[in-house]
Amino acid sequence: MATDLYSWLKALHVISVIAWMAGMLYLPRLYVYHCKAKPGSELSETFKVMERRLLRAIINPAMMATWVFGLSMAWLGDWWSAGWFHGKLALLLGMQLIHAGYARWRRAFANDANRHDEKFFRIVNEVPTLLMIGIVILVIVKPF
Repeated sequence: MATDLYSWLKALHVISVIAWMAGMLYLPRLYVYHCKAKPGSELSETFKVMERRLLRAIINPAMMATWVFGLSMAWLGDWWSAGWFHGKLALLLGMQLIHAGYARWRRAFANDANRHDEKFFRIVNEVPTLLMIGIVILVIVKPF
């Protein structure tokens, strides 16, 4: 029975991670394009709606589900003392920080107060990918 529960938690965790990462990779691309739109223009207002909906309807719920299912698996699997798990948690905290940055930058765009150029958002767009690569390696390879 516990194995069945663990398998379901793992499936739901992977689904949540995919949704979270899809949003985390797409939102900064919207910011790149939003930088080119004149504040107050129809295009800028459209980006504001897209960014808000993506963050609130997909990224935030997927992030919460990822944590709930992941911590549930950690509890069932008793991973708390595993070195790879500590590394994964550290990288996940980095992902949380970039997620918080995305939310902060969305609010700045919403208030027509963005202070960053498109190059900044192109660079920031790579951070979740690098974190995700590290997380996947830790989970699959378990190097320590």
